[in-house]
Amino acid sequence: MFPFILVLIASVFQGSFGVGMKHMDPLKWEAWWLVHATVAMVIFPLTWALLVVPDLFGIIGQAPSGAILLGMFFGFLWGIGGIMFGKSIPFIGISLTYGIVMGVCSAVGSLIPFFSLEDATSLPAFPYVMAGVMLMLIGVAITAYAGIQKDKLLNQEVEGGAAKLRTGLIIAFVSGVLSALLNVGFVSAQPVGEIAADAGVITRNTSLAVWVVVLLGAFVMNAGYALFLLFKNKSFSSFSVAGSGKAYTWSVVAGLLWFGALGVYGQGATLLGDIGPVIGWPILLGVSLIVSNVWAYFNKEWEGARRPFTILLGGLLVLIIATVVLGYSNGV
Repeated sequence: MFPFILVLIASVFQGSFGVGMKHMDPLKWEAWWLVHATVAMVIFPLTWALLVVPDLFGIIGQAPSGAILLGMFFGFLWGIGGIMFGKSIPFIGISLTYGIVMGVCSAVGSLIPFFSLEDATSLPAFPYVMAGVMLMLIGVAITAYAGIQKDKLLNQEVEGGAAKLRTGLIIAFVSGVLSALLNVGFVSAQPVGEIAADAGVITRNTSLAVWVVVLLGAFVMNAGYALFLLFKNKSFSSFSVAGSGKAYTWSVVAGLLWFGALGVYGQGATLLGDIGPVIGWPILLGVSLIVSNVWAYFNKEWEGARRPFTILLGGLLVLIIATVVLGYSNGV
């Protein structure tokens, strides 16, 4: 039960960090994001790991170079997926983009690790994992539909022809696949965690050594893109703009929440064993979608959209059922 509680706590963090992104002004996006990425992908994960993993760098140094490079590579690709998420929104809107990316990311991030297990289809958990992932996709699709209906009702939909829609759908789908690779990177870099366990690190904390490796690749991509925009837009002056204290605070808070989610998720998934990343990942994303919509409700984003909100509640109920099914799969 404790591992599932950890994943649920992680989901609350994951569903909450986006609140900080509403408080970027007066910083430019690239300035805010560079601070956020540095906290979320370097400072916080490294500090946490150093506190609980003795001889962290010695442990990483003992790990197979292939596992380290693969973990970093998948982290780098996840960074590209995040950028593509932002690029898809002008084409098809945030509701449809979020729905597609969350759905694809949830399924791909769960099924790739699952089918990497030996004799995966013969495992007792197989039908429950597949049913849980399918229910998660249905729940995400319903919530995305509710968001689209809300946008139409509030005149927030994105206009454009079939070509624009097709382009946006392709970008969002690819973004979902690449975003799932963060979990694949976590699984690929597990040899780091195994060496940490052999060195006497308690089981749940071995995951923190793994994240240090994976997020190094993620940081290279995110920081690189932010720096590219800072030079391109000549926006370095944004760092010293007056009245930016609140934006800096939120960039740090969002960074703490973002890796708080991954760090706690990693602990829960590790305690669940080999199937942990398989069932933990879709639970993390599904429950975080519920949490993010709770925040949206309190921010009055669904005000004046009663019918779409009712549809949303149906989608969230499906996500809850999917979470229960996935949780049950660990016990069969």
